[in-house]
Amino acid sequence: MAIDVATMRDLQYKVAAQVDLTCAFSSLHEIKTVAGADVSCDMFSRIGYAAVVVYSYPSLKRIEEAGVKRELDIPYIPGYLSFREGPLIHECLKKIKARPDVLICDGQGLAHPRRAGLACHIGVSEDLPTVGCAKSRLIGEYHALLDDRGERSELYDKNERIGVVLRSRSRVKPLFISPGHKMDIDFAADLVLSMCKFRLPEPIRAAHNYVNWLRKSDAS
Repeated sequence: MAIDVATMRDLQYKVAAQVDLTCAFSSLHEIKTVAGADVSCDMFSRIGYAAVVVYSYPSLKRIEEAGVKRELDIPYIPGYLSFREGPLIHECLKKIKARPDVLICDGQGLAHPRRAGLACHIGVSEDLPTVGCAKSRLIGEYHALLDDRGERSELYDKNERIGVVLRSRSRVKPLFISPGHKMDIDFAADLVLSMCKFRLPEPIRAAHNYVNWLRKSDAS
């Protein structure tokens, strides 16, 4: 499915207009399941792999997972990765038996030039609370963090607060957390931190490992 950049940009603005930053939960205790989603593909590849892994919360016991391999619809275009990666995550979600309470995407949410990162696209289209959990900054400015676990700095784009930079483990690189849909910034950061035994929250770690296993299995 070929799609031009101007059309994708217009669609992003439409998604951003539908994003709801009112959190669907009043406390973490209301959440029973959390899923992590990750996509893996080479920059110039026509084939992509994705995985969604569901965990119980707060016990963090693995419940189920789904993975897919499929041809990518569009090439790699910075700022428009949701159109390349989103369809694979949708396919994974169709395979999951129980709909998770929250989906954490390995990517951006609100912290996107048009406020329409991958987590926003998935959240709006699936009508699902989502969080963007990125390993690097796409946009925004923040103050340097102390080295301790739990340290955070507000992420701003001009005068707009778009996320949190979170130290999920002492003396490791921080994560860039932003809400996708039916989620607010602080709740998203609290949820991610509560699931971090290592740098990444457990559902994202599991999805990352699973999708890499799919790629290696396909290559062997």
